Amino acid sequence: MAAQPDDKLDRYRAPALDKGLDILELLADEPKGLTRAEIVKAMGRSPSEIYRMLERLVARNYVARSAEGDRYELTMKLFLLAHRHPPVRRLVAQALPLMDEFARQSHQSCHLVVQRQGGAVVIAQSSPPDVWEFHVRVGAELDLLSTGSGIVLTAFQAPLQREETLALWGNSGQAEKLASMEPQLQQVRDQGYRIGASQQLLGVQDITVPILAPGGDAIAVITCAFAQRLDLPDGGNRMAIVERLQALCARLSLS
Repeated sequence: MAAQPDDKLDRYRAPALDKGLDILELLADEPKGLTRAEIVKAMGRSPSEIYRMLERLVARNYVARSAEGDRYELTMKLFLLAHRHPPVRRLVAQALPLMDEFARQSHQSCHLVVQRQGGAVVIAQSSPPDVWEFHVRVGAELDLLSTGSGIVLTAFQAPLQREETLALWGNSGQAEKLASMEPQLQQVRDQGYRIGASQQLLGVQDITVPILAPGGDAIAVITCAFAQRLDLPDGGNRMAIVERLQALCARLSLS
């Protein structure tokens, strides 16, 4: 007799793997985490089964204990795995033609930035076919709180990613700086983009727009390091550049 759909699903079961995945899926819906007793009750498993599985998930850094040690919550490891090189390559492949078009139209360079390990990194860059340009090199590591790209990434961080970032920063003083910047970050969220003077180069303004996931969190950002052009009739129009960047990022966003 032909196997029924349920039989097909159960044919190659791996109970231990199923338990681990069940725990991850359960915790994904609990932003404040759960105690071991709550996990045991929700899953209908024995305490010893859940204890062993939780210990392995903690050891592999998929799950973390709270500071008090009585609650368990997801780390950012699954998120980081999902954003390793193949997705990044796809994003770059999709973004580069649009970035090249932007650079030609605006006579300004731009760069694509993603968050990585408590900071940010430039993963693609486009330049105009002009004599003069300023650009940031691919692979450059950027600070999240002192660069236009980093500030916009931080403003549109998912809550779990914010927690992971704070954990990576530790006692560096960055957490206090982040708290003091919250009004600025809220303004960026409300506005949907950021224009601000570069904190590294005099005369350069960072114009940054996020590329958004369905929930409104930033997958990446694109920044134009805007430099006033004396060889162009109007020197370059900042708001026209904002509009072009917004249109570019809207085409790349998943929302």
